[in-house]
Amino acid sequence: MLIGEYEHTLDAKGRMIFPAKLREELGESFVLTRGLDGCLFVYSILEWKLLEEKVRSLPMSKTRDLQRFLFASAVQVEPDKQGRILIPQNLRRHAGLQKDAVVIGASVRAEIWDREKWETLCENLTEDSIAQTMEELGF
Repeated sequence: MLIGEYEHTLDAKGRMIFPAKLREELGESFVLTRGLDGCLFVYSILEWKLLEEKVRSLPMSKTRDLQRFLFASAVQVEPDKQGRILIPQNLRRHAGLQKDAVVIGASVRAEIWDREKWETLCENLTEDSIAQTMEELGF
């Protein structure tokens, strides 16, 4: 399970140290792709294959936009010896990543956020909205 919140900085080439704890869970290489709400999704190779199988099992008429959104921008990355990954320009643009980033664990995936976007999202979360969702899920 991927958990935690980690602050990092992108260098001028678009590289960022990816958190060691998350690297341990994700494996030697993993997949980055566009995510929802203006972030990037990060999947282990195993989770990526499971996601692909789920998408492929449904009719294309229902999944073609999802396929385009996830797969067209996806890239497999392997951290270098310093634990850095290179985030391609198109993905940095999608997430608005320029310098300060936050990497979060979100159960079966990680997410990479521009720090300001992440802080704004967190400020807009209310205990009432979380409680309502928990209630709907039977907590």
